Amino acid sequence: MIPVAKPTEQELNFHSEPLSVPASPPQQHSVAGLFAGIGGLERGLEQAGHNTQLLCEIDPSANAVLHHRFGTNRCRYNEDICKLTPKDLKGISLITAGFPCQDLSPAGKTQGLKGKNSRLVGEVFRLLRKTDIPEVLLENVPFMMQLGRGAALESILNEFQKLGYSWAYRVVDAMSFAIPQRRLRIFILASKLRDPRTVLLSGRTISKPEDHEWSAGSDSMGFYWTEGNRGVGWALNSVPTLKGGSTVGIPSPPAVLLPCGRIVTPTIQGAERLQGFRANWTDAAKGVTRESFRWKLVGNAINVKVARWLGDRLAKPKSFSSDSYRPLLQGAKWPLAAWCINGARRWTDDTITTFPVSRTCLPIHEFLGNQVQPLSEKALAGFTSRLKKSSLRTPDEFIPALETALKNRREEGE
Repeated sequence: MIPVAKPTEQELNFHSEPLSVPASPPQQHSVAGLFAGIGGLERGLEQAGHNTQLLCEIDPSANAVLHHRFGTNRCRYNEDICKLTPKDLKGISLITAGFPCQDLSPAGKTQGLKGKNSRLVGEVFRLLRKTDIPEVLLENVPFMMQLGRGAALESILNEFQKLGYSWAYRVVDAMSFAIPQRRLRIFILASKLRDPRTVLLSGRTISKPEDHEWSAGSDSMGFYWTEGNRGVGWALNSVPTLKGGSTVGIPSPPAVLLPCGRIVTPTIQGAERLQGFRANWTDAAKGVTRESFRWKLVGNAINVKVARWLGDRLAKPKSFSSDSYRPLLQGAKWPLAAWCINGARRWTDDTITTFPVSRTCLPIHEFLGNQVQPLSEKALAGFTSRLKKSSLRTPDEFIPALETALKNRREEGE
């Protein structure tokens, strides 16, 4: 474990002197996308002017999408990260890696970096030990900050420090980018090139918008119809985080109670747009796998709008400032954002939020338009039954709205 500078008694309190870091040099990157999926991160970076040169992805259906969308003339491909060599990374200045989250997610086996999927992030460090890549951008679920008291995040950050990188991380919500999907992800930028705070943590502080109470007939309510016993995933005028579905390709789209009282789910085209892609981005996968597997590809993707913001910041960093900050002590709860410069870990309480920008977000029913389909009567009946038997608290008008929608569905089927 990398030794962290022992804080003085004065440092244990907030620093009163302001911290100001000028904008670091801009950078247009040559990108190697590892665990590329359907290219959400790399697509956003390209929109910001960066150049994808290598994509590594083992899933055949995802690879079909990558070949279709990124072409073969300007981009090299590799299917197995375990067979990737330092020679393959010649000319690369940025590695991106949305590494597997199955062992780090509360919906998975929660084995951490010992799990057979999430431990593959070790392949990134294998390559970094043998190369001199200036910057690395990792992405994963923020539950890794809690699982095992944040052991996975600690291990990753320690590895970066061993290799001589400064780092900063931040949890970002896709809703900040006018996407009506509550999708929190942690992004870690490690750099030998510049101060990573000027990329991830700079800019003015944006407060997360406060939710108002749901109003039937005026608002939409997103929820997971597959739940109902222990949780629902309420999302006012939005949807909860899109999921990849089951390992055998059974989709699990969220449901939306519309202001008109209908209950629908997004189509695959609507889901693609909720991830920042244009509709039909994953069409090429249909020639490789079943249509239902497109949900897995989309649910596991990195949001393009968030990636575009990251790409813009990499290309044009901004100055970073903070009125107060304190040491990040080992064993403490991981905050929403932190950094390590010259071996010293610091954080700024909650002054850096999950909303790096503030863009007007359409309510989910307006965003999706006609890219919806009815939730089946069977699914609606099962969810309503589970919810009524549970001890979960619900908005006053929600269960009556479910019962009315179910009655209407049954009458439609007569």
